Amino acid sequence: MFWCVLTAGLAVLAGAVSAQERRASHCIALAEAAPGIDYLHQASWQDPLPDSASVRIHYIDHASFLIQTAGGLNVVTDFTGFIGTAPLIPDVVTMNHAHGTHWTEFPDPAIPHVLRGWGAFGEGIDHHLDLDEMLIRNVSTDIRSGSGVEPNGNSIFVFEVAGLCIGHLGHLHHVPTPAQFAALGRLDVVMAAVDGGTTLPLPEMLEVLGRLRSSVVIPMHWFGEVTLERFLSRIGESYVIERVKGPELVVSLRSLPDRPTVYVLRPAFLAAAP
Repeated sequence: MFWCVLTAGLAVLAGAVSAQERRASHCIALAEAAPGIDYLHQASWQDPLPDSASVRIHYIDHASFLIQTAGGLNVVTDFTGFIGTAPLIPDVVTMNHAHGTHWTEFPDPAIPHVLRGWGAFGEGIDHHLDLDEMLIRNVSTDIRSGSGVEPNGNSIFVFEVAGLCIGHLGHLHHVPTPAQFAALGRLDVVMAAVDGGTTLPLPEMLEVLGRLRSSVVIPMHWFGEVTLERFLSRIGESYVIERVKGPELVVSLRSLPDRPTVYVLRPAFLAAAP
């Protein structure tokens, strides 16, 4: 099965490169995580990152995260049009349309790159945005639509930066297929919806996370403490649990944990400087 999945992944990648002359993904490969993680709580999301090989992840709200690079790129996931009072215009926003809490029909026209996770009904969409410091791509997934299913109606977005592969599972409604897992490749860090209802049932989400074997899992879309604690009680059997006293995590490839770890971030909108 492993070789079938790996072969499928290589076939997907080879087809994409030959068709559009794309830069190859470094995530679709085998890799070992380095021991020990350092996570820092910056005084402000506006502070500089500690070094060029690190990435800051700030949990804004619901399924929205700000991903910041040392070179100054600002990316917001599942962008709803509101990230707080800070006068920040992101360089890139991604969106999914399962619910209105994951997208906006009217993104600020000043945003250079607006990546919607859906296309024409049933056709999906294909993103491969190379910003030099960061490569952003997606893997389409199906979503529930009324009493049926919209094929390829949402996306899992992958952000390749500083040697890391960071995945945002979006509003996931099904366990990915072997071909989809292969297309995702290695995910060092993954943001996962853990509500267990409007997205995947909790046992299936745990199955997905077990399959991904990511070093860092960040819960999102948990609605309240009861839902969050239910997820932590289940995943804590095989993962280390770290409760971060704030919304931010700074991570680098060389400092990934040697044991899979869940980092619980407390969401906070971006505030303007005092």
